[in-house]
Amino acid sequence: MRTARVRRRRLGVATAAAGLLATLLTAGPAAAIPDPGDTPARSGAVSARQQAEAAEAIRSGEIPGVDEIVHSPNIEHLANIPKDALPGTNSDLAFQGRYAFAGNYDGFRIFDIRDPRNPRTVAQVLCPGSQNDISVSGDLLFLSTDSSRSDDSCSSTTQPATEKSSWEGLKVFDISDIRNPRYVAAVETACGSHTHTLVPERRDVYVYVSSYAPNAAFPDCRPPHDGISVIKVPRKAPHEAALVGFPVLFPGEGPDGGGNPGSPTNPGVSKTTGCHDITVLPGKDLAAGACMGDGILFSLADPERPKVIDRVQDNVNFAFWHSATFNQKADKVVFTDELGGGVAPTCNAQVGPTRGADGIYDITGRGDKRKLVFRSYFKIDRHQADTENCVAHNGSLIPVKGKDLMVQAWYQGGISVWDFTDSRRPKEIAYFERGPVSATQLASGGSWSAYYYNGHIYSNDIAKGLDVLRIDDRRTDPANRVRMDELNVQTQPDYFADFDR
Repeated sequence: MRTARVRRRRLGVATAAAGLLATLLTAGPAAAIPDPGDTPARSGAVSARQQAEAAEAIRSGEIPGVDEIVHSPNIEHLANIPKDALPGTNSDLAFQGRYAFAGNYDGFRIFDIRDPRNPRTVAQVLCPGSQNDISVSGDLLFLSTDSSRSDDSCSSTTQPATEKSSWEGLKVFDISDIRNPRYVAAVETACGSHTHTLVPERRDVYVYVSSYAPNAAFPDCRPPHDGISVIKVPRKAPHEAALVGFPVLFPGEGPDGGGNPGSPTNPGVSKTTGCHDITVLPGKDLAAGACMGDGILFSLADPERPKVIDRVQDNVNFAFWHSATFNQKADKVVFTDELGGGVAPTCNAQVGPTRGADGIYDITGRGDKRKLVFRSYFKIDRHQADTENCVAHNGSLIPVKGKDLMVQAWYQGGISVWDFTDSRRPKEIAYFERGPVSATQLASGGSWSAYYYNGHIYSNDIAKGLDVLRIDDRRTDPANRVRMDELNVQTQPDYFADFDR
Protein backbone atom coordinates (compact mmCIF):
# COMPACT_ATOMS: atom_id res chain seq x y z
CA MET A 1 0.00 0.00 0.00
CA ARG A 2 1.12 3.54 -0.55
CA THR A 3 0.06 6.98 0.62
CA ALA A 4 -1.27 9.06 -2.26
CA ARG A 5 -0.60 12.74 -2.65
CA VAL A 6 -3.55 15.04 -2.09
CA ARG A 7 -5.01 15.35 -5.55
CA ARG A 8 -5.90 18.91 -6.41
CA ARG A 9 -5.49 18.96 -10.17
CA ARG A 10 -8.62 19.45 -12.19
CA LEU A 11 -9.91 16.13 -13.43
CA GLY A 12 -12.10 17.15 -16.34
CA VAL A 13 -15.84 16.66 -16.30
CA ALA A 14 -16.95 16.73 -19.89
CA THR A 15 -20.37 16.74 -21.49
CA ALA A 16 -21.33 13.16 -20.71
CA ALA A 17 -20.88 13.50 -16.94
CA ALA A 18 -22.42 16.97 -16.80
CA GLY A 19 -25.41 15.73 -18.77
CA LEU A 20 -25.87 12.79 -16.42
CA LEU A 21 -25.78 15.09 -13.39
CA ALA A 22 -28.39 17.41 -14.88
CA THR A 23 -30.63 14.45 -15.64
CA LEU A 24 -30.37 13.18 -12.07
CA LEU A 25 -31.31 16.54 -10.64
CA THR A 26 -34.43 16.90 -12.75
CA ALA A 27 -35.65 13.32 -13.02
CA GLY A 28 -39.11 12.43 -11.77
CA PRO A 29 -39.81 9.56 -9.38
CA ALA A 30 -39.07 6.05 -10.57
CA ALA A 31 -41.55 3.24 -10.03
CA ALA A 32 -39.44 1.37 -7.50
CA ILE A 33 -36.70 3.59 -6.02
CA PRO A 34 -37.20 7.36 -6.28
CA ASP A 35 -34.43 9.36 -7.87
CA PRO A 36 -32.31 11.05 -6.58
CA GLY A 37 -31.33 9.25 -3.40
CA ASP A 38 -29.08 6.20 -3.24
CA THR A 39 -30.04 4.67 -6.57
CA PRO A 40 -27.43 2.10 -7.66
CA ALA A 41 -25.78 3.23 -10.86
CA ARG A 42 -25.60 1.25 -14.02
CA SER A 43 -22.33 1.40 -15.90
CA GLY A 44 -22.27 4.36 -18.24
CA ALA A 45 -20.02 5.37 -21.08
CA VAL A 46 -17.64 8.27 -20.69
CA SER A 47 -15.93 10.16 -23.48
CA ALA A 48 -12.54 9.28 -24.96
CA ARG A 49 -11.18 12.47 -23.42
CA GLN A 50 -12.41 11.47 -19.97
CA GLN A 51 -10.85 8.01 -20.36
CA ALA A 52 -7.56 9.58 -21.39
CA GLU A 53 -7.63 11.97 -18.44
CA ALA A 54 -8.35 9.14 -16.01
CA ALA A 55 -5.51 7.05 -17.47
CA GLU A 56 -3.09 9.97 -17.22
CA ALA A 57 -4.17 10.76 -13.65
CA ILE A 58 -3.48 7.13 -12.68
CA ARG A 59 -0.07 7.14 -14.37
CA SER A 60 0.94 10.38 -12.67
CA GLY A 61 -0.27 9.28 -9.23
CA GLU A 62 -2.97 11.94 -9.06
CA ILE A 63 -5.49 9.18 -8.44
CA PRO A 64 -4.87 5.53 -7.46
CA GLY A 65 -5.13 2.79 -10.04
CA VAL A 66 -8.22 0.63 -10.49
CA ASP A 67 -8.98 -1.01 -7.11
CA GLU A 68 -5.64 0.19 -5.70
CA ILE A 69 -5.85 1.03 -1.98
CA VAL A 70 -4.32 4.25 -0.69
CA HIS A 71 -4.58 5.91 2.70
CA SER A 72 -3.08 8.46 5.04
CA PRO A 73 -0.24 7.21 7.30
CA ASN A 74 -2.47 7.20 10.40
CA ILE A 75 -4.94 4.64 9.04
CA GLU A 76 -4.40 0.89 8.78
CA HIS A 77 -6.54 -1.40 6.62
CA LEU A 78 -7.10 -4.54 8.71
CA ALA A 79 -9.50 -6.65 6.66
CA ASN A 80 -11.81 -6.92 3.69
CA ILE A 81 -14.60 -9.50 3.43
CA PRO A 82 -15.96 -9.69 -0.15
CA LYS A 83 -19.58 -10.29 -1.03
CA ASP A 84 -20.71 -13.88 -0.85
CA ALA A 85 -24.27 -15.20 -1.22
CA LEU A 86 -25.85 -11.75 -1.60
CA PRO A 87 -24.75 -10.14 -4.88
CA GLY A 88 -26.73 -6.90 -4.59
CA THR A 89 -25.65 -3.41 -3.55
CA ASN A 90 -24.24 -3.23 -0.02
CA SER A 91 -25.94 -0.55 2.09
CA ASP A 92 -26.06 0.42 5.78
CA LEU A 93 -24.54 -1.03 8.97
CA ALA A 94 -25.65 -1.61 12.57
CA PHE A 95 -23.83 -3.10 15.57
CA GLN A 96 -24.58 -5.10 18.69
CA GLY A 97 -22.03 -6.64 21.02
CA ARG A 98 -19.50 -8.53 18.92
CA TYR A 99 -21.66 -8.48 15.79
CA ALA A 100 -21.96 -6.20 12.76
CA PHE A 101 -25.15 -6.28 10.67
CA ALA A 102 -24.73 -5.30 7.02
CA GLY A 103 -27.62 -4.41 4.74
CA ASN A 104 -27.66 -5.47 1.11
CA TYR A 105 -30.32 -4.90 -1.56
CA ASP A 106 -30.81 -8.68 -1.58
CA GLY A 107 -31.05 -9.12 2.21
CA PHE A 108 -28.58 -8.79 5.09
CA ARG A 109 -25.41 -10.39 6.43
CA ILE A 110 -24.24 -10.81 10.03
CA PHE A 111 -20.53 -10.75 10.90
CA ASP A 112 -18.75 -11.81 14.09
CA ILE A 113 -16.25 -8.94 14.60
CA ARG A 114 -14.76 -10.12 17.89
CA ASP A 115 -11.46 -10.23 16.02
CA PRO A 116 -11.60 -7.14 13.78
CA ARG A 117 -8.68 -8.44 11.71
CA ASN A 118 -10.60 -11.57 10.87
CA PRO A 119 -14.40 -10.98 10.70
CA ARG A 120 -16.40 -14.15 10.19
CA THR A 121 -19.80 -14.57 8.57
CA VAL A 122 -22.44 -15.80 11.02
CA ALA A 123 -25.53 -15.66 8.79
CA GLN A 124 -26.71 -14.46 5.39
CA VAL A 125 -30.43 -13.87 4.87
CA LEU A 126 -31.91 -13.61 1.39
CA CYS A 127 -34.77 -11.10 1.49
CA PRO A 128 -34.75 -8.79 -1.55
CA GLY A 129 -36.13 -5.28 -1.22
CA SER A 130 -33.87 -2.27 -1.61
CA GLN A 131 -32.44 -0.50 0.24
CA ASN A 132 -32.66 -2.91 3.14
CA ASP A 133 -31.64 -0.12 5.49
CA ILE A 134 -30.88 -1.97 8.73
CA SER A 135 -30.94 -1.47 12.51
CA VAL A 136 -31.06 -3.61 15.65
CA SER A 137 -32.47 -3.29 19.18
CA GLY A 138 -32.28 -6.13 21.69
CA ASP A 139 -33.58 -9.26 20.00
CA LEU A 140 -35.10 -7.35 17.08
CA LEU A 141 -33.70 -6.46 13.66
CA PHE A 142 -35.45 -3.99 11.36
CA LEU A 143 -35.19 -3.85 7.57
CA SER A 144 -36.53 -1.20 5.18
CA THR A 145 -38.12 -2.02 1.82
CA ASP A 146 -38.34 0.85 -0.65
CA SER A 147 -38.92 -1.07 -3.85
CA SER A 148 -42.33 -2.16 -5.01
CA ARG A 149 -42.75 -5.90 -4.31
CA SER A 150 -45.39 -8.51 -5.10
CA ASP A 151 -45.95 -9.15 -1.36
CA ASP A 152 -44.23 -8.79 2.03
CA SER A 153 -42.42 -12.14 1.95
CA CYS A 154 -38.71 -12.73 1.47
CA SER A 155 -39.52 -14.56 -1.76
CA SER A 156 -41.35 -11.61 -3.31
CA THR A 157 -40.65 -10.34 -6.80
CA THR A 158 -40.61 -6.84 -8.26
CA GLN A 159 -43.99 -5.42 -9.20
CA PRO A 160 -45.03 -1.98 -10.47
CA ALA A 161 -45.98 0.59 -7.83
CA THR A 162 -49.01 1.40 -9.95
CA GLU A 163 -50.58 -1.90 -8.83
CA LYS A 164 -52.61 -1.65 -5.62
CA SER A 165 -51.49 -5.08 -4.40
CA SER A 166 -47.83 -4.07 -4.37
CA TRP A 167 -46.09 -3.90 -0.99
CA GLU A 168 -43.40 -1.66 0.52
CA GLY A 169 -42.60 -0.96 4.16
CA LEU A 170 -40.78 -2.24 7.26
CA LYS A 171 -39.85 -5.85 8.09
CA VAL A 172 -39.03 -7.13 11.59
CA PHE A 173 -36.83 -10.12 12.42
CA ASP A 174 -36.18 -11.96 15.70
CA ILE A 175 -32.39 -12.38 16.15
CA SER A 176 -32.41 -14.07 19.56
CA ASP A 177 -30.78 -16.97 17.69
CA ILE A 178 -28.12 -14.96 15.88
CA ARG A 179 -27.34 -17.73 13.41
CA ASN A 180 -30.98 -18.22 12.42
CA PRO A 181 -32.84 -14.89 12.18
CA ARG A 182 -36.61 -15.38 12.10
CA TYR A 183 -38.95 -13.11 10.13
CA VAL A 184 -41.79 -12.13 12.49
CA ALA A 185 -43.64 -9.04 11.22
CA ALA A 186 -44.19 -6.60 8.39
CA VAL A 187 -45.85 -3.19 8.35
CA GLU A 188 -46.78 -1.50 5.07
CA THR A 189 -46.09 2.23 4.95
CA ALA A 190 -47.01 4.95 2.48
CA CYS A 191 -44.33 5.26 -0.21
CA GLY A 192 -42.37 2.41 1.37
CA SER A 193 -39.45 2.74 3.77
CA HIS A 194 -36.36 4.27 2.22
CA THR A 195 -34.68 4.54 5.61
CA HIS A 196 -35.84 4.19 9.20
CA THR A 197 -34.75 5.38 12.63
CA LEU A 198 -35.33 3.71 16.00
CA VAL A 199 -36.57 5.56 19.08
CA PRO A 200 -36.25 2.76 21.65
CA GLU A 201 -38.33 2.75 24.83
CA ARG A 202 -38.24 0.07 27.54
CA ARG A 203 -41.31 -1.88 26.44
CA ASP A 204 -41.62 -0.72 22.84
CA VAL A 205 -39.53 0.41 19.92
CA TYR A 206 -40.84 3.35 17.95
CA VAL A 207 -39.68 3.42 14.34
CA TYR A 208 -39.67 6.59 12.26
CA VAL A 209 -40.01 5.63 8.61
CA SER A 210 -38.65 8.04 6.01
CA SER A 211 -39.94 7.86 2.46
CA TYR A 212 -40.63 10.30 -0.34
CA ALA A 213 -41.44 10.97 -4.01
CA PRO A 214 -45.20 10.32 -4.22
CA ASN A 215 -46.96 9.99 -7.54
CA ALA A 216 -50.65 10.28 -8.34
CA ALA A 217 -50.36 7.01 -10.28
CA PHE A 218 -49.21 5.07 -7.16
CA PRO A 219 -52.27 3.90 -5.15
CA ASP A 220 -50.23 3.65 -1.91
CA CYS A 221 -48.01 6.69 -2.44
CA ARG A 222 -50.01 9.69 -3.52
CA PRO A 223 -49.26 13.37 -2.82
CA PRO A 224 -49.15 15.18 -0.55
CA HIS A 225 -46.62 13.10 1.36
CA ASP A 226 -45.35 15.68 3.82
CA GLY A 227 -44.58 13.63 6.93
CA ILE A 228 -43.18 10.39 8.32
CA SER A 229 -44.76 7.09 9.29
CA VAL A 230 -44.49 6.09 12.97
CA ILE A 231 -44.56 2.38 13.82
CA LYS A 232 -44.81 0.95 17.35
CA VAL A 233 -43.21 -2.46 17.92
CA PRO A 234 -43.83 -4.18 21.30
CA ARG A 235 -40.60 -5.92 22.31
CA LYS A 236 -42.42 -8.92 23.82
CA ALA A 237 -44.90 -9.19 20.95
CA PRO A 238 -43.19 -7.90 17.78
CA HIS A 239 -45.84 -9.62 15.66
CA GLU A 240 -48.20 -6.87 16.89
CA ALA A 241 -46.12 -4.15 15.22
CA ALA A 242 -48.45 -1.51 13.80
CA LEU A 243 -48.59 1.96 12.29
CA VAL A 244 -49.61 4.46 14.98
CA GLY A 245 -49.40 7.75 13.16
CA PHE A 246 -48.28 9.94 10.29
CA PRO A 247 -47.17 13.27 11.76
CA VAL A 248 -47.09 16.06 9.20
CA LEU A 249 -43.75 17.87 9.31
CA PHE A 250 -44.42 20.31 6.46
CA PRO A 251 -47.97 21.61 6.83
CA GLY A 252 -49.21 23.72 3.98
CA GLU A 253 -52.04 24.14 1.55
CA GLY A 254 -52.04 22.68 -1.92
CA PRO A 255 -51.39 19.23 -3.36
CA ASP A 256 -47.73 19.11 -2.31
CA GLY A 257 -47.88 20.39 1.28
CA GLY A 258 -45.59 23.06 2.65
CA GLY A 259 -42.03 21.86 1.99
CA ASN A 260 -39.45 23.27 -0.38
CA PRO A 261 -41.14 23.65 -3.79
CA GLY A 262 -37.94 22.71 -5.61
CA SER A 263 -37.53 23.48 -9.31
CA PRO A 264 -38.38 25.74 -11.08
CA THR A 265 -38.79 28.01 -8.03
CA ASN A 266 -35.45 26.78 -6.69
CA PRO A 267 -33.56 25.35 -9.70
CA GLY A 268 -31.53 22.22 -9.05
CA VAL A 269 -33.13 21.66 -5.63
CA SER A 270 -35.29 18.64 -4.81
CA LYS A 271 -38.91 19.29 -3.96
CA THR A 272 -39.67 18.22 -0.39
CA THR A 273 -42.17 15.35 -0.45
CA GLY A 274 -41.08 13.59 2.74
CA CYS A 275 -37.75 12.91 4.47
CA HIS A 276 -34.75 10.91 3.36
CA ASP A 277 -33.26 10.25 6.79
CA ILE A 278 -33.74 11.19 10.43
CA THR A 279 -31.22 11.08 13.28
CA VAL A 280 -32.49 11.09 16.86
CA LEU A 281 -30.70 11.98 20.07
CA PRO A 282 -32.92 10.23 22.66
CA GLY A 283 -30.93 11.56 25.62
CA LYS A 284 -31.84 15.10 24.55
CA ASP A 285 -35.34 14.38 23.17
CA LEU A 286 -34.09 15.88 19.93
CA ALA A 287 -34.02 14.88 16.27
CA ALA A 288 -32.68 16.25 12.99
CA GLY A 289 -34.32 15.47 9.68
CA ALA A 290 -32.75 15.58 6.24
CA CYS A 291 -35.79 16.05 4.08
CA MET A 292 -34.93 16.47 0.40
CA GLY A 293 -35.18 20.26 0.11
CA ASP A 294 -35.24 21.04 3.84
CA GLY A 295 -33.27 20.45 7.00
CA ILE A 296 -35.31 20.36 10.21
CA LEU A 297 -34.80 20.23 13.96
CA PHE A 298 -37.56 18.71 16.04
CA SER A 299 -38.50 17.69 19.57
CA LEU A 300 -39.19 14.08 20.64
CA ALA A 301 -40.85 14.91 23.97
CA ASP A 302 -43.79 12.86 22.66
CA PRO A 303 -42.25 10.16 20.39
CA GLU A 304 -45.56 9.53 18.62
CA ARG A 305 -45.97 13.23 17.85
CA PRO A 306 -42.60 14.81 17.01
CA LYS A 307 -42.72 18.61 16.89
CA VAL A 308 -40.71 20.73 14.43
CA ILE A 309 -38.64 23.42 16.19
CA ASP A 310 -36.76 24.93 13.25
CA ARG A 311 -36.42 24.49 9.51
CA VAL A 312 -33.69 25.63 7.12
CA GLN A 313 -33.03 25.57 3.37
CA ASP A 314 -29.95 26.09 1.23
CA ASN A 315 -31.16 26.82 -2.27
CA VAL A 316 -27.71 27.79 -3.52
CA ASN A 317 -25.54 24.77 -2.72
CA PHE A 318 -27.74 21.91 -1.45
CA ALA A 319 -29.59 19.77 -3.98
CA PHE A 320 -30.80 16.89 -1.78
CA TRP A 321 -30.70 16.95 2.05
CA HIS A 322 -29.65 13.37 2.73
CA SER A 323 -28.62 12.70 6.34
CA ALA A 324 -27.82 14.37 9.67
CA THR A 325 -25.35 13.91 12.54
CA PHE A 326 -25.38 15.71 15.90
CA ASN A 327 -22.24 16.41 17.85
CA GLN A 328 -22.20 15.02 21.39
CA LYS A 329 -23.19 18.31 23.06
CA ALA A 330 -26.15 18.70 20.71
CA ASP A 331 -25.10 22.21 19.78
CA LYS A 332 -24.19 21.34 16.16
CA VAL A 333 -25.65 19.33 13.29
CA VAL A 334 -23.85 18.13 10.17
CA PHE A 335 -26.21 17.75 7.20
CA THR A 336 -25.11 16.04 3.98
CA ASP A 337 -26.04 16.96 0.42
CA GLU A 338 -26.31 13.93 -1.87
CA LEU A 339 -25.93 15.89 -5.10
CA GLY A 340 -26.68 13.63 -8.07
CA GLY A 341 -28.29 10.88 -6.00
CA GLY A 342 -25.03 9.08 -5.26
CA VAL A 343 -24.45 8.00 -8.84
CA ALA A 344 -22.60 10.98 -10.30
CA PRO A 345 -18.96 12.14 -10.25
CA THR A 346 -19.24 15.29 -8.14
CA CYS A 347 -15.85 15.32 -6.34
CA ASN A 348 -14.04 17.44 -8.91
CA ALA A 349 -13.05 21.03 -9.62
CA GLN A 350 -16.07 21.73 -11.81
CA VAL A 351 -18.59 20.95 -9.07
CA GLY A 352 -16.38 22.63 -6.46
CA PRO A 353 -16.06 22.49 -2.66
CA THR A 354 -19.53 23.65 -1.59
CA ARG A 355 -21.85 21.33 -3.53
CA GLY A 356 -22.25 17.64 -2.76
CA ALA A 357 -20.71 18.55 0.59
CA ASP A 358 -21.49 18.62 4.31
CA GLY A 359 -23.18 21.67 5.77
CA ILE A 360 -22.27 22.43 9.39
CA TYR A 361 -24.91 24.18 11.48
CA ASP A 362 -24.70 25.47 15.05
CA ILE A 363 -27.77 25.04 17.26
CA THR A 364 -28.43 28.26 19.14
CA GLY A 365 -31.03 29.15 21.77
CA ARG A 366 -32.94 26.88 24.12
CA GLY A 367 -36.00 24.65 24.14
CA ASP A 368 -38.51 25.25 21.38
CA LYS A 369 -36.73 28.49 20.44
CA ARG A 370 -33.59 26.71 19.22
CA LYS A 371 -32.36 27.66 15.76
CA LEU A 372 -30.09 26.12 13.12
CA VAL A 373 -27.40 28.60 12.08
CA PHE A 374 -25.16 27.83 9.09
CA ARG A 375 -21.40 28.03 9.69
CA SER A 376 -19.47 26.30 6.88
CA TYR A 377 -19.15 23.50 4.32
CA PHE A 378 -16.81 20.51 4.34
CA LYS A 379 -15.87 18.40 1.33
CA ILE A 380 -12.93 16.12 0.61
CA ASP A 381 -10.36 17.90 -1.57
CA ARG A 382 -8.99 14.78 -3.24
CA HIS A 383 -10.47 15.10 -6.72
CA GLN A 384 -11.84 11.89 -8.19
CA ALA A 385 -12.05 10.66 -11.77
CA ASP A 386 -15.10 11.10 -14.00
CA THR A 387 -15.68 7.36 -13.73
CA GLU A 388 -16.15 7.53 -9.92
CA ASN A 389 -19.44 8.25 -8.17
CA CYS A 390 -18.52 10.47 -5.24
CA VAL A 391 -20.55 12.67 -2.86
CA ALA A 392 -21.13 13.14 0.88
CA HIS A 393 -22.77 10.08 2.45
CA ASN A 394 -23.24 8.22 5.76
CA GLY A 395 -20.92 8.72 8.73
CA SER A 396 -20.76 8.75 12.53
CA LEU A 397 -19.09 10.52 15.41
CA ILE A 398 -15.75 9.34 16.76
CA PRO A 399 -16.36 9.80 20.51
CA VAL A 400 -13.64 12.04 21.95
CA LYS A 401 -14.61 14.31 24.82
CA GLY A 402 -14.26 17.98 24.04
CA LYS A 403 -13.81 17.35 20.29
CA ASP A 404 -16.19 16.99 17.37
CA LEU A 405 -14.70 14.27 15.17
CA MET A 406 -16.46 12.29 12.46
CA VAL A 407 -15.76 9.45 10.05
CA GLN A 408 -17.71 9.57 6.80
CA ALA A 409 -18.28 7.63 3.60
CA TRP A 410 -17.91 9.35 0.21
CA TYR A 411 -18.70 6.41 -2.12
CA GLN A 412 -15.66 6.10 -4.44
CA GLY A 413 -14.18 9.14 -2.71
CA GLY A 414 -13.50 6.65 0.08
CA ILE A 415 -13.56 7.32 3.81
CA SER A 416 -12.68 10.61 5.47
CA VAL A 417 -11.97 11.35 9.13
CA TRP A 418 -12.45 15.02 9.88
CA ASP A 419 -12.67 17.54 12.71
CA PHE A 420 -15.49 20.10 13.03
CA THR A 421 -14.76 21.24 16.59
CA ASP A 422 -14.46 24.70 15.07
CA SER A 423 -17.64 24.69 13.03
CA ARG A 424 -16.32 27.51 10.85
CA ARG A 425 -13.04 25.74 9.99
CA PRO A 426 -13.50 21.98 9.52
CA LYS A 427 -10.45 19.98 8.47
CA GLU A 428 -9.65 16.43 7.36
CA ILE A 429 -7.23 14.43 9.54
CA ALA A 430 -7.21 11.00 7.83
CA TYR A 431 -8.50 9.14 4.78
CA PHE A 432 -8.76 5.75 3.05
CA GLU A 433 -9.86 5.00 -0.50
CA ARG A 434 -9.67 2.65 -3.43
CA GLY A 435 -9.00 3.61 -6.99
CA PRO A 436 -11.93 3.61 -9.42
CA VAL A 437 -13.97 0.48 -10.07
CA SER A 438 -13.36 1.23 -13.75
CA ALA A 439 -11.10 3.66 -15.60
CA THR A 440 -13.23 3.50 -18.75
CA GLN A 441 -16.86 3.56 -17.53
CA LEU A 442 -18.87 5.35 -14.85
CA ALA A 443 -19.55 2.46 -12.48
CA SER A 444 -21.14 2.44 -9.00
CA GLY A 445 -18.97 1.56 -6.03
CA GLY A 446 -17.26 2.78 -2.90
CA SER A 447 -18.19 3.17 0.75
CA TRP A 448 -21.91 3.49 1.47
CA SER A 449 -21.50 3.76 5.25
CA ALA A 450 -18.40 4.32 7.38
CA TYR A 451 -18.94 4.12 11.15
CA TYR A 452 -16.77 4.06 14.28
CA TYR A 453 -17.56 1.23 16.71
CA ASN A 454 -15.54 0.10 19.71
CA GLY A 455 -12.12 1.15 18.51
CA HIS A 456 -12.43 0.44 14.78
CA ILE A 457 -13.94 1.90 11.62
CA TYR A 458 -16.27 -0.36 9.63
CA SER A 459 -17.25 0.40 6.05
CA ASN A 460 -19.78 -1.35 3.82
CA ASP A 461 -18.42 -0.95 0.30
CA ILE A 462 -21.12 -1.15 -2.38
CA ALA A 463 -19.08 -3.47 -4.58
CA LYS A 464 -16.12 -4.74 -2.53
CA GLY A 465 -17.71 -5.83 0.75
CA LEU A 466 -16.94 -5.11 4.40
CA ASP A 467 -13.76 -3.18 5.23
CA VAL A 468 -12.26 -2.85 8.72
CA LEU A 469 -9.89 0.02 9.49
CA ARG A 470 -8.01 1.25 12.51
CA ILE A 471 -6.94 4.85 13.03
CA ASP A 472 -3.85 5.59 15.12
CA ASP A 473 -3.84 9.32 15.89
CA ARG A 474 -3.49 11.22 19.15
CA ARG A 475 -6.63 13.20 18.28
CA THR A 476 -8.79 10.07 18.00
CA ASP A 477 -6.98 7.71 20.41
CA PRO A 478 -9.18 8.60 23.45
CA ALA A 479 -12.17 7.09 21.60
CA ASN A 480 -10.60 3.65 22.00
CA ARG A 481 -11.71 3.66 25.66
CA VAL A 482 -15.39 4.12 24.78
CA ARG A 483 -17.26 0.83 24.48
CA MET A 484 -20.84 0.39 23.28
CA ASP A 485 -23.19 -2.58 23.66
CA GLU A 486 -25.20 -1.52 20.62
CA LEU A 487 -24.98 1.13 17.92
CA ASN A 488 -27.47 2.30 15.34
CA VAL A 489 -25.86 5.47 14.08
CA GLN A 490 -29.17 7.20 13.33
CA THR A 491 -30.10 6.64 17.00
CA GLN A 492 -27.17 8.53 18.46
CA PRO A 493 -26.13 7.41 21.93
CA ASP A 494 -24.71 9.43 24.79
CA TYR A 495 -21.21 8.04 24.38
CA PHE A 496 -20.05 9.46 27.71
CA ALA A 497 -23.01 8.61 29.95
CA ASP A 498 -20.97 6.14 31.99
CA PHE A 499 -18.19 8.67 32.51
CA ASP A 500 -20.54 11.44 33.65
CA ARG A 501 -22.43 9.52 36.33
